[in-house]
Amino acid sequence: HPETRCLGWHFILLNLVLGLAHIVVLFNVGSYVALEPHAVGDLGGVLPSFGRWAQTNFMIALALGFPLARWLSGHYGEPRVLNLAFIAYAVASAFCATVDSIEGFVSARILLGLAGGVTLPLSQSLLLKEYPDHLKPLGLAIWGFFTLMPFTLGLATGGWLADHWDWRALFYLNILLAGSIVALVAALFHGKRHDVRHEQFDLVGFSLLAVIFGGLLTILNGGNDFDWFDDPLLCGMLVVVIVAVPVWIVWELGERDPAIDLRLFAHRNFSVGLLCLVLGFLSIQGLLALFVVQLQMLMGYSSELAGLVFLPMVLLGIPTIVLMHEIAKRLDVRWLACLNGLGFAATFYWIGLFDDPHSYDQIFWPMVLEGIFLGSFFTPLTVLTLHGLSGEQLLRAAETANILRIAAGAIGITWQGIVLFRRLPFHQLHLSDHFGGRMSASYDPLNQFTAKLQALGFDPIMVQRKVQLIIKQEAGILALNDAFLLSSYLCLGIAALVWFAHSSRVPVLNPAEAVRELQAEEMMEQP
Repeated sequence: HPETRCLGWHFILLNLVLGLAHIVVLFNVGSYVALEPHAVGDLGGVLPSFGRWAQTNFMIALALGFPLARWLSGHYGEPRVLNLAFIAYAVASAFCATVDSIEGFVSARILLGLAGGVTLPLSQSLLLKEYPDHLKPLGLAIWGFFTLMPFTLGLATGGWLADHWDWRALFYLNILLAGSIVALVAALFHGKRHDVRHEQFDLVGFSLLAVIFGGLLTILNGGNDFDWFDDPLLCGMLVVVIVAVPVWIVWELGERDPAIDLRLFAHRNFSVGLLCLVLGFLSIQGLLALFVVQLQMLMGYSSELAGLVFLPMVLLGIPTIVLMHEIAKRLDVRWLACLNGLGFAATFYWIGLFDDPHSYDQIFWPMVLEGIFLGSFFTPLTVLTLHGLSGEQLLRAAETANILRIAAGAIGITWQGIVLFRRLPFHQLHLSDHFGGRMSASYDPLNQFTAKLQALGFDPIMVQRKVQLIIKQEAGILALNDAFLLSSYLCLGIAALVWFAHSSRVPVLNPAEAVRELQAEEMMEQP
């Protein structure tokens, strides 16, 4: 019976399988970041900045998988497409685990992201169809627990695998789990019929969007290493992006079923809410990726310890998610979004004052606080973004927001790398001038310190090298602080921007429409 089937073993097993499917993909968002230094060292010893290519292109492909999932599931059915996507996921993981060059690894990560992006909306949709209407909010609340995993458990898992096994073990584990999911989904949905709807796929719009995202990301990823537009390839990419953007906008506005429905931006709340989501996720995802890598490369943390640094966010983050879903029903979410922006601004400013690489306390307590604001980030902005939309617009808006937000996360990773790259030499020069006596002839502590060490018998070259390393580390910490302070100011802007949207205080929707809105909200809360 529809009202009691939730108590059956089939339903419980389906929850476990589709929850596992979701976790497998989401863990790869965070796990790779923790093991990135190991990967770049093993893939030909390339520059650390090249390791970001694998993560940012993975996330862009993840975003592009959402419109593919809608079209493919409409033609071939959700369970079949989900299984095919996980087969592709296993194949891509095998390539990631065995490839020896950075070029091959980035290509495999793109395929991995595209397959993962297809699985995310399908696994959620299949699960929600099994819930009776009166229990759908419960299912959506359970789904929300996965929001923090890439930022917490994913990082710790990736770090542990890199230190105790091998960084490639993550992808071997993907193969095992993806194969298990394929077998279980095939068994659970065997003999069941699923609605098939033949929708037109906007191939031109999708292709132009991929060109824009790929070109923009190539410019940002390669700018520091290839001297920006002095490089012919990056200059050519800039021309392609500049031409593709207006062509894509005109095409999408004239398309009946566009890859991204730009008409949604005519709604004020959608535009304001999405802009806040994009800017906020750009800062959060970028700082997370930057911090976990620099903890290892700059401060000497192991991958496991660097991942564990972010685990305290779980302490208050998960309870906050549950609480926020209830509060958002009763208050104007502009207040919640504003307080969240102010909270992130204060937390990032706190971390931006970090000055002791050996002090774990200076990191632990800000991370506990950040967990609260990460848990309360998605819900109010999602409610604000979807306010005033109804029917099919809700799901289209959720899909569009997902695509642009995840793409913003990829851009945020490379953007924060640019901030670090630009500020590092500035602080190195400033510290050398300040402590080397070039700013004041009467104040030369560096020379005095060097002289004392030489008097104790240390080799002058050894002393000079050690001093250079200390200055470089301190300059790196200051550059990292600049990235957090810059994001702090950006979050202040988000706190002010939300007030340009309309209030979310509206009459209660009918039950069917309320369930559809909840489903759209949870779609947007994917990390």
